[in-house]
Amino acid sequence: MTLEKPLHPAGVLRHPRAALALLSFAQLLIALDATIVFVALDAMGQQLQLDARHLQWVISGYSVAFGGCLLLGGRCADLLGQRRMYVAAMALFGLASFAGGFAQLPWQLVAARAGQGVAAALLFPATLSMINTLYAAGAERNRALAVWSMASAGGLAAGALLGGLLTQTLGWHWVLWVLVPIAWPCAIAAGRYLPAMPAVPAAQRRFDLLGCISVTVGASALVALLVQGPQWGWADWRTAGLLLLALAALGLFWRTEARVAAPLMP
Repeated sequence: MTLEKPLHPAGVLRHPRAALALLSFAQLLIALDATIVFVALDAMGQQLQLDARHLQWVISGYSVAFGGCLLLGGRCADLLGQRRMYVAAMALFGLASFAGGFAQLPWQLVAARAGQGVAAALLFPATLSMINTLYAAGAERNRALAVWSMASAGGLAAGALLGGLLTQTLGWHWVLWVLVPIAWPCAIAAGRYLPAMPAVPAAQRRFDLLGCISVTVGASALVALLVQGPQWGWADWRTAGLLLLALAALGLFWRTEARVAAPLMP
């Protein structure tokens, strides 16, 4: 997914600082969204009548979708071009955040969080790949990676603080809406400050959709097993069913990756 030799050395990259700012904002957004909902969970539960099990899925919906689609995100960045995926992922991030703030039912909120997770999975590989291709190996790339990493650490730390502040002053909806003014302007600015990256011709593109679906279903079933297992009982037939579903889906993923021409995980 990354190349040792940059496609766009510093002499060709016209706006290296602006480009790094956009790439860092992407990492800030991914990290911020992982923690910003924690303090707002109680308010969400009261207004939407969510019990502890559903509140767990407000958190897990993001992480499961992120983990399940991460491999596909890397493949999309390789085949479609990193800047194109950056713009699409930022647009999806803003859309999911905007819609989630209007959620009136539990499934709507969980679906919005899952949409954010998919967007993050598409965004992360494209961002990391661009850092490794736009900035020359050595001091320049090390500085870029340091700034990018600081943005991630700052997002994780600021998430709980910002989430609490927004929940207390404006309401829980704003822990989702606050991400929109970051995501959509970044998507627009990318066309100006991020150079176009090469994409694989359409005739040569191969997507491992079965692999993505199977690994996402398997991971989701495992999380559901851990969340519901204590409530249902470990000997309950529903718990056993989730375990069998997880094993079957992950087994299908392993079998698929061994046979398809362009696997997510060779």
